[in-house]
Amino acid sequence: MTKTDALRRFLPSCFFSATPTNATATITKRRLSTSLRDDTDPETKSQDQDSSSSNDTVSAHIATTTTTAAPLVHPRPSRTMVVGTIFGPRRGHVWFCVQHDRLSFKPTLLLELSIVTHQLVKEMRSGLVRIALECDESELGSCPLRSVPAWTMYCNGRKLGFAAKRKASERIKSMLRTMQSTTVGAGVIPAGFGSPGDEEVMYMRANYEHVVGNSDSESFHLVSPDECPGQELSVFLLRSSNGNLV
Repeated sequence: MTKTDALRRFLPSCFFSATPTNATATITKRRLSTSLRDDTDPETKSQDQDSSSSNDTVSAHIATTTTTAAPLVHPRPSRTMVVGTIFGPRRGHVWFCVQHDRLSFKPTLLLELSIVTHQLVKEMRSGLVRIALECDESELGSCPLRSVPAWTMYCNGRKLGFAAKRKASERIKSMLRTMQSTTVGAGVIPAGFGSPGDEEVMYMRANYEHVVGNSDSESFHLVSPDECPGQELSVFLLRSSNGNLV
């Protein structure tokens, strides 16, 4: 036994090839080609094309699904804080006044409501008052809500006549000056002391959250002071179409 045969028996076969290599074998050289290969198996090429087509279809389906499933983003309602004052003679109609701040004597919105003061006080004892003012789109569709001259009024779901937009008279402005130092609170203005008419005027002033939903809906929500956290009062301005809210 030669030394080479002995080494083959004890060393791993990976160090030695099973068959002798022909030293004179011709080495085939392959050149790099810049042209498309044509030596690919037709069946393998067909599988690659099918796989690529399938991937394209899945990608298109995902893109279509993503586009279709994208939800419509509705504009968020804007919210600002304003000063709201409810006032009126004891036996007269209630007024609702909105100001940007208590130092401004020119209201941004002044409404005279058909509900009388003592009736509103009675409604407020329940802790929940919702006043809805509704106008018709067919007649006032292009008019800004706060410029609508007349409204149909509802209080806690019951129709209670009408409401009208008013301009602040000198008496109203004088009364607002009287309440200038009051930020939040309720009280009575004596007759003849800045009050419109000879009767004493009851008032309630507080901060309100003004919410603009869209061009057809606005609302004012009382921010309850600490001493009466259970009181809820909201005033809604709504535009409807043939009796249906827009």
